[in-house]
Amino acid sequence: MIEKIRTMFSITELRKKILLTIGLLAVYRLGWNIFLPMVDSQGMQSALTSNAGFGDLLNQVAVFSGTQLDQMTIFGLGIMPYISASIIFQLLATVYEPLEKLQKEGEAGRKKINEYTRYATILICIIQSMAYLSMLNAQAGSQMLSNGYQTMFLSSCVTEQGHLTFAWYWLAILIMTTGTAFLMWLGEQIDEYGIGNGISLLIMAGILARAPGAVMQLIKSATSDGGFKMGGQFGIETLLFLCLLFFVVVLAVVFVTKGQRRIPTQSAKHVRGRQVFGGNRQYLPLRVNQAGVMPIIFASSLLLFPQFIFAYLAGNLASDAPQWWIGFVRGGNDIFGGSRSFWYVIMYVALIYFFCYFWTAVTFNPKDMAENLKNHGTFIQGYRPGSSTANYLEKVMLRITYVGASFLAIIAIVPMLITNSLNVNYSLASFFGGTSLLIAVSVILDLVDKIDAHLIMRNYKSLLEN
Repeated sequence: MIEKIRTMFSITELRKKILLTIGLLAVYRLGWNIFLPMVDSQGMQSALTSNAGFGDLLNQVAVFSGTQLDQMTIFGLGIMPYISASIIFQLLATVYEPLEKLQKEGEAGRKKINEYTRYATILICIIQSMAYLSMLNAQAGSQMLSNGYQTMFLSSCVTEQGHLTFAWYWLAILIMTTGTAFLMWLGEQIDEYGIGNGISLLIMAGILARAPGAVMQLIKSATSDGGFKMGGQFGIETLLFLCLLFFVVVLAVVFVTKGQRRIPTQSAKHVRGRQVFGGNRQYLPLRVNQAGVMPIIFASSLLLFPQFIFAYLAGNLASDAPQWWIGFVRGGNDIFGGSRSFWYVIMYVALIYFFCYFWTAVTFNPKDMAENLKNHGTFIQGYRPGSSTANYLEKVMLRITYVGASFLAIIAIVPMLITNSLNVNYSLASFFGGTSLLIAVSVILDLVDKIDAHLIMRNYKSLLEN
């Protein structure tokens, strides 16, 4: 491995790309620790500790945004607004004809769509930062007016009624919007001049940055009674089980992410003069997990809306409200709250399956694939070129998508099972399964593939070869 690393850095172009990527990620990590002006970090931590449900909710959102929402930094929104805008335009391109035409125009059309995406990102940043600060403003007000709790903000930016001043409120919105725009620029620089997918690397860096704290919390929980011991609420056997589960989940993620359904194809023979070309037997690879991590991100994001709404309604529930309304709010808060009830898990799994098939339908077009095979003189044995081949490819993709969706559903509920069965904090359990681990492993595999492409192009061995 040391020899392979030395080979990587001996290639001038690859070395520059790797060092530039590391440098830009270091800039991202620097902004991770720069707080907004007039924010009391200790007071905010105290407020979130006293309201575990709200802090847990911010931790869930932070997994997909690549930042720390429980700390009000200049990169507080992370890269999620840009991802949301990209998803919106990618979906619109399938149903809105002008965008579909732009996509088919090639590089010029993609640049125009990217420009629209950036404008939409700024708009989403403003909306999300306003909602985020409004929620924290409500938390700061309740903490300031309650008994002995320290407010999140310094007194110079909080009024006597416990609300943020107008000037600071809009200054914070401007800073957070600018921070996300800067992260968007960082990701594009990594795409163009570095190595790997810039946005994915930023998200992975945010996830891995939280890992040391999770490991220390795990060790602290296991040694709370003065050392490692068997039995008890969190003994050494629990620690060993979590470590074993971590390696099993990583192996499963690698296996399914790399898994393919290879469909044998045959190319037609062409006679030119006295020479015969073609007639080769090849394979058409179809990924088992065609949708990647997008179904989990979509499902989690969709379930966050009722979670925020019911948490807000439960916190502002009047004592003289009608009984049916009180029961409705408390019932919804129990389902979507931090307890992650049975019905929450059922809806979560159902949404994962739905978005798996939906995203696969958006990204995989069997008719276009069948047409490309036909144009290149390639066919699948037993199926006529054209509609027959397209129907066969669609049937195969439906079957393997079910396997990929089942895998994603299992990975997604692993942290919930750990939390409920072992009484481990959800933010800690998410590092031993779930979306955090899936995103990190998928991005690392993609990064290794891109480094391998540089090495193989220069006749070096792959990183995964002995």
